[in-house]
Amino acid sequence: MKYIVILGDGMADYPLEELDGKTPLEYARTPNLDRLARCGEIGMAKTVPDNFPPGSDVANLSVLGYDPVRYYTGRSPLEAAGMGVELGESDLAFRCNLVTLSEDEPYSSKKMQDYSAGDINSSEGAVLIAEVSRILGNEVLRFYPGVGYRHLLVWKDGPLPELFRLTPPHDIPGREIDRFLPRGEKGKDILALMEKSSAILSCHPLNEKRRSEGLNPANSIWLWGQGKKPRLDSFRSKYGLSGAVISAVDLIKGLGVCASLEVIEVPGATGKIETNYAGKVSAALQALREGMDFVFLHIEAPDEAGHQGELETKIKAIEEIDAKVVGEIQRGLDAFPSYKILALTDHPTPLSLRTHTREAVPFCLHKKGDGLRNPDLIFSEKAAAGRLYFDPAWKLMDYFIAR
Repeated sequence: MKYIVILGDGMADYPLEELDGKTPLEYARTPNLDRLARCGEIGMAKTVPDNFPPGSDVANLSVLGYDPVRYYTGRSPLEAAGMGVELGESDLAFRCNLVTLSEDEPYSSKKMQDYSAGDINSSEGAVLIAEVSRILGNEVLRFYPGVGYRHLLVWKDGPLPELFRLTPPHDIPGREIDRFLPRGEKGKDILALMEKSSAILSCHPLNEKRRSEGLNPANSIWLWGQGKKPRLDSFRSKYGLSGAVISAVDLIKGLGVCASLEVIEVPGATGKIETNYAGKVSAALQALREGMDFVFLHIEAPDEAGHQGELETKIKAIEEIDAKVVGEIQRGLDAFPSYKILALTDHPTPLSLRTHTREAVPFCLHKKGDGLRNPDLIFSEKAAAGRLYFDPAWKLMDYFIAR
């Protein structure tokens, strides 16, 4: 038996007036997802427990079959693992975004104009993080370049994570940052780094160049997602299966590393709508052909569109996942004597809010040989409601493997 999970990050949403009361998932043309729903099982899963942050870290941990109550230690340690940064037992990791803040003074009066600094590319991001590291880094505070606007800070022998109250920058688009600046017993130390980074980056020649080209400058770092090194049981020890993850983002790669899954790198996988869908599909099928039992295939594009508030892009991302991933995966799997597909999203990223929420999300589960069960179903939030329901969602993986 071969198992594959296809996860479209942030696909779920709210009904929208401009779509005649439909969600983007309900409105989009998704014949392949619809076919899976009609021939298999469909339902909802609550991927983010109450009192947990509604992030991709918690949600994807749940989807992979790990109880966040037991295993979750923060987002950044997972990203560190994905970047190959080894954390000591007492080290504290932070996600370090490059962001665009308004020019207002003082720092607390600035507005969050762009949590991704104009979707800055990795090479430019690395230049700016290197400059921040040169001036602010030391033996205790170490900055590491990542992908695009996503970077890492590690505080050697750092304080406890609960001594900080930090806000993800994608939660506050267009808003004045004063109410969302670092708080907590040690929050002032993180705030000082952010303020100093603004002075360093605002006048950096690379940002002057970006302004002249009409691009958003990466004029501050923003620190959040703090946590200590996690301890996950291996996926093989839980389910008796060899497995791999395929993703463009360090967070999902890090989950794979921590679960002792193989991380498969795909050239051209970007986390954006222009990602290499064909390369991801080819890598997933090749892994299964070469003896792997399980593949977790993650596509980031719908989530990015949700954060940017781009309706047409989100619909296009969903349709491309359906056509270029779900359809091609199913065609490739037909060569195997037996397989199961679990297609779902991790959390809603509503366009009206431009951030994550913790409502339950739709899934569909299909096994080779399943005949037509629900001829009128489409894959959507509305269609999945009132059917199978998993709360907590980490039990869905148990069901998927055992079904």
